[in-house]
Amino acid sequence: MGWFSQEALNEGVRKREVFGWAMYDFANSGYTTVVLTAVFNAYFVGVVAGNASWATLAWTAALGLSSVIVMLSMPALGAYADLRAAKKRLLAWTTAACVLATLALAWAGEGDVAWAVAAIVLSNVFYSYGESLTAAFLPELARREAMGRVSGWGWSFGYFGGMLSLGLSLGYVLWAQSRGLPATQFVPVTMLITAGVYGVASLATFALLRERAQPQVQAEAAQAAGAAGGGLGESLRRLRDTWRHAQLYQDFRLLLACATAYQAGIAVVIALAAVYAEQVLGFKQTETMLLVFLVNIASAVGAFAFGYFQDRIGHKRALGITLAGWIVMTLLAFMAQGPALFWVAAVIAGLCMGSSQSAGRAIAGLFAPPQRLAEFYGLWTFAVRLAAILGPVTYGLVTWVTAGNHRVAILSTALFFVVGLLLLRPVDVARGMQAAGSAVAE
Repeated sequence: MGWFSQEALNEGVRKREVFGWAMYDFANSGYTTVVLTAVFNAYFVGVVAGNASWATLAWTAALGLSSVIVMLSMPALGAYADLRAAKKRLLAWTTAACVLATLALAWAGEGDVAWAVAAIVLSNVFYSYGESLTAAFLPELARREAMGRVSGWGWSFGYFGGMLSLGLSLGYVLWAQSRGLPATQFVPVTMLITAGVYGVASLATFALLRERAQPQVQAEAAQAAGAAGGGLGESLRRLRDTWRHAQLYQDFRLLLACATAYQAGIAVVIALAAVYAEQVLGFKQTETMLLVFLVNIASAVGAFAFGYFQDRIGHKRALGITLAGWIVMTLLAFMAQGPALFWVAAVIAGLCMGSSQSAGRAIAGLFAPPQRLAEFYGLWTFAVRLAAILGPVTYGLVTWVTAGNHRVAILSTALFFVVGLLLLRPVDVARGMQAAGSAVAE
């Protein structure tokens, strides 16, 4: 069948279209890699906020606020996208907005806490919208039995995009440091690089990816338009309606609970790995960037290979293996007294990162009724954004309560993966797929 078999794709889907879809993962991965993981988070804590006692909590609170906004608005946006067949159009708008907000981060210097918080909140909101909208294309492209491997193609290819942004940024940082330039001069340039790669690479998505959905009945479309434009109250109503639909899908609800737990732990690693490396182990910025570069390589390998493994052994078992790996990773990070063991933990984190996120996205696609893909992926995004509040804010609170003890904070993160593993046990993949199929028949 080959690594990239046409048999994995739905009828009428061409490989170049899947390439265009995967290019969005390639484009937006630089944002999480450079802004949230490797550069701007530590820059915010150490420079923008001046290493104040509240700096880590302020960073996690900004991420938490962006997640609250996404949680309240994404269900309405997803419903609008389904009923108006507007996934691609909305993806274009959210991409442009995220690129502009990332550019705004380049103007955040010492003491510019309010500006940095506003830019990070906006950029993360629009990044999250784009992530959810592009995920909703997956079931249109891949056959149900190949959902894992096609999702893995996107995730693994995405990490190469993250490495491109990070590699260009690292090259510039090394050049700037060799000339004695301070972080206030070279970090802003890395934001410009990241925004540029995001904007340019995403053009392939809009050139190659098709919107296959058809607009639904006009009355429903008008209702969706009201939901998208009716403010907070209407968004909350739409969230309630979407949740009521999800009540009919027992295993989808169980998956949401499981995802909320384990994604909280992943959110900690994404948002605070660089902070932990610099604050606990004394990593320099270039060392941290090299560390994250290695993590991206491991993540790309993990997402690609694990996608095939997942389709072979089963989605639930595959996800369970990655969650066990995350528990091992947090314990190693806690025990690390020097760089060597932490590098081992980082490689394990990379292998688990792509595979666990790809597995979750694939299972959500199997459980979502085809006529409500964007809406159910909006609910999936709700769970992921809730996790992005629980994980980092818990970490920030632990460091604040323990007077900056990051080791205790990283150890507490292991509990999220333990809970996720326990919540995964009652999920029945066959039953969840049958429920989604029944919705098609009805």
